[in-house]
Amino acid sequence: MARQYEPGMDDVERYLEGAHAAPHPLLLELEQHGRKDGIPIVSRATGRLLSTLVHAMQANRILEIGTAYGYSTLWMALAQPPVGTIWTIDPDVSRTDVALDYFRRAGEDDNITIMNSPALEILPNLPLRNLDIVYIDAVKSEYRDYLDLAIPMLKRSGLVIVDDMLGDLDAMRDFNEYFLNHADLDATILPLGNGTGIGARVR
Repeated sequence: MARQYEPGMDDVERYLEGAHAAPHPLLLELEQHGRKDGIPIVSRATGRLLSTLVHAMQANRILEIGTAYGYSTLWMALAQPPVGTIWTIDPDVSRTDVALDYFRRAGEDDNITIMNSPALEILPNLPLRNLDIVYIDAVKSEYRDYLDLAIPMLKRSGLVIVDDMLGDLDAMRDFNEYFLNHADLDATILPLGNGTGIGARVR
């Protein structure tokens, strides 16, 4: 079967894509579905990073802020242990209905709970604690609020992962500095996709 490449790849990205195993067929289908409908999804490289981190941590308690079509959700769900759970928040029911169809087809729907309300309405009252990972990819102007609410939900050594930190530096510069210098995190930003922040809770 011929390799499928994402649009706009340079030579290094093409090499890396050819060296990796092909993603799950439903992930390939989701990429095409998202592009056709104009729904933003993370890069395939970011999806692979999420999968690797979930496997490495055996992360079985994950909170995702921003579901869309469920592309990043599915990368993480497929890497979770059988007892794992993902709680994912997105107020757009039309998008999460698409996501739910993919979760069902992947046999992961029993392990994923979708919450269809704005994240800032849900997070202050969400009784989740000792999370392994919080993944943020939603309304950029609300990132700081998400982070402040999410960190107390993480276990020590848990990860907060933030997408799209380099996509618009003018808009994200203040948040990026806040994230990198947060007293509760050992944090870095990788030039992966549109910029992927990773912070480990250290206190």
